[in-house]
Amino acid sequence: MTQSQRVLVTGATGYIGGRLVPLLLQDGHKVRVLVRSPEKLHDVPWHDDVEIIQGDLADKDSVAEAMQGIDTVYFLVHSMASGKGFASQEERIAHIVADAAAEAGVQRIVYLGGLHPEGELSPHMRSRTEVGRILLEGKVPAVVYQAGVVIGSGSASFEMIRHLTETLPVMPAPSWVRRKIEPIAIRDVLHYLVRAVDLPADVNRTFDIGSREVLTYAEIMNGYAEEAGLPRRRIYALPLPAPRLAGMWVALVTPIPRSMSLPLVESLQHDAVSKEHDIDQFVAEPDGGRTGYQEAVKRALGKEKRGAVETTWASASPSADDASSPLPTDPNWAGQTVYVDSRQRRSSVAPEHVWKVIEGIGGKNGWYSLPMAWAIRGVLDKTVGGAGLTRGRRNPTTLFTGDVVDWWRVELLERGSLLRLRAEMRVPGKAWLELRVDPDGGGSLYRQRAIYFPKGLAGKLYWWLIAPFHGLIFPSMAKNIIKNASKLAQES
Repeated sequence: MTQSQRVLVTGATGYIGGRLVPLLLQDGHKVRVLVRSPEKLHDVPWHDDVEIIQGDLADKDSVAEAMQGIDTVYFLVHSMASGKGFASQEERIAHIVADAAAEAGVQRIVYLGGLHPEGELSPHMRSRTEVGRILLEGKVPAVVYQAGVVIGSGSASFEMIRHLTETLPVMPAPSWVRRKIEPIAIRDVLHYLVRAVDLPADVNRTFDIGSREVLTYAEIMNGYAEEAGLPRRRIYALPLPAPRLAGMWVALVTPIPRSMSLPLVESLQHDAVSKEHDIDQFVAEPDGGRTGYQEAVKRALGKEKRGAVETTWASASPSADDASSPLPTDPNWAGQTVYVDSRQRRSSVAPEHVWKVIEGIGGKNGWYSLPMAWAIRGVLDKTVGGAGLTRGRRNPTTLFTGDVVDWWRVELLERGSLLRLRAEMRVPGKAWLELRVDPDGGGSLYRQRAIYFPKGLAGKLYWWLIAPFHGLIFPSMAKNIIKNASKLAQES
């Protein structure tokens, strides 16, 4: 193992970056992270152990500042979820990172790409391959790991497998279910990433990494069914690949949004199997050996059952453009047209019991009012490419700043008193939901606000169209939150 290094991690609010940082700290490295939204790291256990720099990888000045004094850079950001134009955006960022690293005297860049065959590739895989090429042709030695389907609690690939398998016991599927895939457990991906700092200084190349276990996608789904205690799925491969249609179907029946499901499904049109195992000459196997697919699924399901999922594919916002600005301070709305639905209820229940219900909202607990109405709205949102209600939450009882809760994201959390959720559904404007509880004599005062900033005429029409439904949903929500808090108080 090499001596302590000064490491920069980009993508620290994302699925892999958020798990890599504590491992690097554990190995004694000094870690700096470059993030667009530092508030998302407010509640992570390692917040006080890293240097946080606010900035954007698309901004040369931000990247140049973050690179100063750094030995190794982990480039773990992908723009796939940003929709059209993601490839050109990724290539531009790759050039910025490579140039800034050279100017700052960085010793190594580490990038995570994907396994792919030679020849014509999907736009997603072509973009990742091009980013790897740009880094390898730069002045700083680069290590480009190429991995297949990543299996771990909260990964996009695992969520897609899980929801498809659980939803469809009989599945007419496109021909790509016969393609050969070499999965890899998230713990093994992290092992190779951490050990990248130990590689010889002159190494500048790609390394294929995987489990050495080659399966078809149909076998992967049935492997999940076996570990989840489900009957074997009947999967019938159709003669047509139909990637776009399949991607839209995946977006409807899984939590993965259409902007991600389409490129993910397109990448399944080709085999994704290691062509070489040269990494064995440089990095030892993970403790206990490589993780097989069934074991990886078992570990992922175990973490979900224990509520111990550290990060998920939805941990990072899709793009800078999709992230709403923080809600302006009341009562000054800075000239913004705003619609507000406010409700409040007094109760003899202690605030801590009300807060427990507030913090547990969403996911399997639902929204405490007219579940069918929420479900219909979720399906409608999915059909137009929105988040829908199937993303759930990574922990059933505890929330952290930046967490996803169905089609919302935690924007502000004052534990014990205030939860502010920012909408990531498709609406013509920006929306928030605030849930607050305060002491009130010997009991509590619960306050609830739905806040909406309409965009143009369409935004205003949208609000007035759904106002009647709000008149049913929000009073019921407030009433049932207090009702559930009362039950908790009686049980305690």
